[in-house]
Amino acid sequence: MNTFPGADERVAHLDIAPTLAASPWLDLWVRFEPNERVRLFTGKVELGQGILSAIAQIGAEELDVAYEQVDVEAVDTDFSPNEGSTSGSRSIQEGGEATRQACAQVRQIMLQHAAKKLEVQIDDLLVKEGFIHVRGTDIGVSYWQLACEVDLHQLVQVKAPPKDRQHHRLVGQPLPRKDLRDKLMGGGFLHDLKLPGMLHARVVRPPAVKGRLLVCDERKTLALPGVLQVIRDGSFLAVVAQREEQAVKAWRQLSIDAQWDIYESLPDMHALPEFLTNAPHQQELLHDSPAYRTDAVSISARYTRPYLSHASIGPSCGLGWWHEERLQVWSHCQSLFALRDEIAKLLGLPREQIVARHGQGAGCYGHNGADDAAYDAALIARAMPGHPIRVQWMREDEFAWEPQGPAMVVDLEGAVDAEGQIVQWSQSIWGNRHIQRPGRRPEPGFLAAWHQGEGREMMPPVDMAMELGGGSQRNAVPYYDLPGMRVLNHAVTEVPIRVSALRALGAYLNVFAIESFIDELAHQSQQDPVRFRLRHLSDPRARGVIEQASAYAQQHWGWDPEHAAGDGQRGVGLGFARYKNAGCYAAIFAEVELQEVVQVKRVLAVIDCGEIVNPDGVRNQIEGGVIQVVSWILKEQVTFDRQRITSTDWESYPILRFSEVPEVEVLLMPQPNQPWLGVGEGVTGPTAAAVANAIHHAIGVRVRDLPLTAQRVVQAMP
Repeated sequence: MNTFPGADERVAHLDIAPTLAASPWLDLWVRFEPNERVRLFTGKVELGQGILSAIAQIGAEELDVAYEQVDVEAVDTDFSPNEGSTSGSRSIQEGGEATRQACAQVRQIMLQHAAKKLEVQIDDLLVKEGFIHVRGTDIGVSYWQLACEVDLHQLVQVKAPPKDRQHHRLVGQPLPRKDLRDKLMGGGFLHDLKLPGMLHARVVRPPAVKGRLLVCDERKTLALPGVLQVIRDGSFLAVVAQREEQAVKAWRQLSIDAQWDIYESLPDMHALPEFLTNAPHQQELLHDSPAYRTDAVSISARYTRPYLSHASIGPSCGLGWWHEERLQVWSHCQSLFALRDEIAKLLGLPREQIVARHGQGAGCYGHNGADDAAYDAALIARAMPGHPIRVQWMREDEFAWEPQGPAMVVDLEGAVDAEGQIVQWSQSIWGNRHIQRPGRRPEPGFLAAWHQGEGREMMPPVDMAMELGGGSQRNAVPYYDLPGMRVLNHAVTEVPIRVSALRALGAYLNVFAIESFIDELAHQSQQDPVRFRLRHLSDPRARGVIEQASAYAQQHWGWDPEHAAGDGQRGVGLGFARYKNAGCYAAIFAEVELQEVVQVKRVLAVIDCGEIVNPDGVRNQIEGGVIQVVSWILKEQVTFDRQRITSTDWESYPILRFSEVPEVEVLLMPQPNQPWLGVGEGVTGPTAAAVANAIHHAIGVRVRDLPLTAQRVVQAMP
């Protein structure tokens, strides 16, 4: 079986979903089980975004069974279809569409067999909750009766037409999540998994980003109660104990007794923009259109973001078990097949000897420490065959060693002519590429692999292909209709701090910069921010979300778009983007209040994400995205000295408190006849820009460096 994104050559000619074409056997996606249950299989993992419930909803709709009858299996590399990573707000577009098409074909196959069995035409049959009956009669047969006769181990043959959307009963309804009960009652997370005879381990990391283990006196550690073994491989150092609290005590003792050779390798945190703009880089021209001759006066601005942590409430966890000649690994990572393949490569095992299984984690917004914790567990399990090994990272390890969201700089220059039209736009971006996921490069993608043996250099980050949205380039090209536009990306090749994918990737700063600068140009040309945006947008759906948001803010917030300034304390700002210039449309209004600190009081999000599977699920995603970005923009930044990351606890890396959460209003603009567009990351950049623009509206000050702390507001004042 070929893996995504390559289509199996036997079905490559069919116009079907790419991930279905890569795993084209129908029984990889749908099975009928006893007791009138349906099992669906997907390659997309549950990260808290509700994807397994949405997949169940889509499958139940196409099969005409009850939502309550459907179970969706967590990803397991032994039997799940390989759909690549769960990222980029593509889960419904890829996994949902593959499920819809697979279920539509299975339904068609079952109808064909039922028609033959009942000696009627297919058009004479109806399906309800898995029972196929002849119209106007009680004569019929169920899927489960037919399952004994129909072998679904067959290739996709055609693109069976899905149900007409006007006949949907389930898709579009706010059905309850399937994963919440276990989480609310306890036991819904990988961290809660208990295997027979399970042991607990901790890994001792270097005290600096660059460090080599010199010597380690293990005697005091091995003398502690419950300690079973200390494992060392080069600079990889771990301890295994019978109980978790014993492993933690041993970790602390081993940390004291380990001696390291460390050195300075990090730039000056207070001169990070200068470091990025002067570092070696690869230059990419993303857009270049002819400039108009103009006498308009141009303005310029620089926008920056710091390194950002995932700041998941629960630290990363992984389990490994060398059992019955196989290595079993459990992880809450986003790409189980890549995890399996990378472990196989590094351990010199055939990948068939490894199975990777997904367990839900306590929050994930991209490539955090989940893959690393799984590889830690695999290494230790290999050293202690027969024993299930559980590795949970310490909080300080999570902050110091997980991949960070890259710091970035965006420089902009633009001009508006006498008619109020933008006639010049020049944009330059600096920062690392955004992806260090395992399997993207020949070099290993695991932290422990860089410390093993003689040590290895950190793998260089890469970006996604532009057709998937890119990474550092994501949303770099404005969605507006702008002549004379030139956009350059400077992908910095020096990587002092480990970086990888964090929610929205480069779109966070790119959209923040574009939307802030749009406001600056509107202000300079004395135009209100709504009309100014609309005059540069031809896409009716883009115009629609802005117009809807503006109308709502005027009616319910009393906002006047032509009023140039707030009252010196409160202000309202607007941000807009179409995620990846191909995904969902989002128009965001934010209201802020400035006292001793910046407070975001309320946020309005108007969203067009095409057809909606579950409106509650969409609202959950939008609300979560807005709240996270408010936390980023007001509080969050990774701090470091010349040797190590210093923001390693909740005091040095504060996040938004419950008492600081703004009121979030979400208005959905369903487009039932349009494709799914994804929602999870679409509000990230527009929300940040809306807050910054609201600060300017309140006090007339532009704050361009994130986070927007009170200190930075004061520094920006003339």
